[in-house]
Amino acid sequence: MIVITTPTGRIGRRVVDGALAAGAPVRVIARDASRLPHRVRERAEVVEGSHGDPDVVAKAFAGADAVFWLAPPDHRAESLDDVYSRFAGPACEAFRSQGVQRVVCVSALGRGVLPEAGHVTATLKMDDLIASTGVHFRALTLPTFMDNMLGQVESIKNDGVFYSAISGDRKLPTCACRDIADAALKLLLDPSWTGRGDVPVLGPEDLSNDDLARIMSEVLGRPVRHQRISVEAFKESMLARGVSEANAQGLVEMAVAKENGLDSAEPRTPESTSPTTFREWCEQELKPAVLG
Repeated sequence: MIVITTPTGRIGRRVVDGALAAGAPVRVIARDASRLPHRVRERAEVVEGSHGDPDVVAKAFAGADAVFWLAPPDHRAESLDDVYSRFAGPACEAFRSQGVQRVVCVSALGRGVLPEAGHVTATLKMDDLIASTGVHFRALTLPTFMDNMLGQVESIKNDGVFYSAISGDRKLPTCACRDIADAALKLLLDPSWTGRGDVPVLGPEDLSNDDLARIMSEVLGRPVRHQRISVEAFKESMLARGVSEANAQGLVEMAVAKENGLDSAEPRTPESTSPTTFREWCEQELKPAVLG
């Protein structure tokens, strides 16, 4: 039995579809079962509720061999521990009590690189907590997602600009959510791995924000430019959207860490190079969102 959290998210829904297509027994945890596609409700077991709830995870993990774990965003949380380690606490108890064998977790690059990296540091602390339960554990260690650009569709569409606190010429890895899901699925369907390890998913090449702007311009057939903003302005924009102080500060620290090489320390290998190019992602995801 494979248990999948966040089954309606960009990553989770592809993991669900892939596991069902492979004929694996699937159980999902969903806050609102009505949001699941009919095909999923027909073929998968559904446990309704939050995967931060002790009763929900105890029920969902009963008889489970493997779990796909993703901590959902909580933009109003008073601390980053509330988003990651404290949220995962009940699940960690259930991993032990229900005898879960393997956990695959959405995580981040940068272990041991910089002492403070906001959300990344909190994510890695959560990884340590999960691994301490004794499960076999794989962390998908990830750079910035291409799909995050969808959060700036309106400014790209209306003003031809996207904003970042990272400099325009800083080349960094970036990956597509579909490739993260495929890496997770491969691990979830493979019962042979043991111990603890990291699985980087780095996309096919390192690109700067100026590179991203050029590619978007070519795909969309209209000029798009990158505008760097100060970390102070970045934080103020987050606070104006209702993001908590702790979350906003964590995002600032993460951006500064990425500017200072957080995502560049992991050497690129054939195994860590995932297939979807930013141009392909723009054609298939960004262009329909902007032009639609």
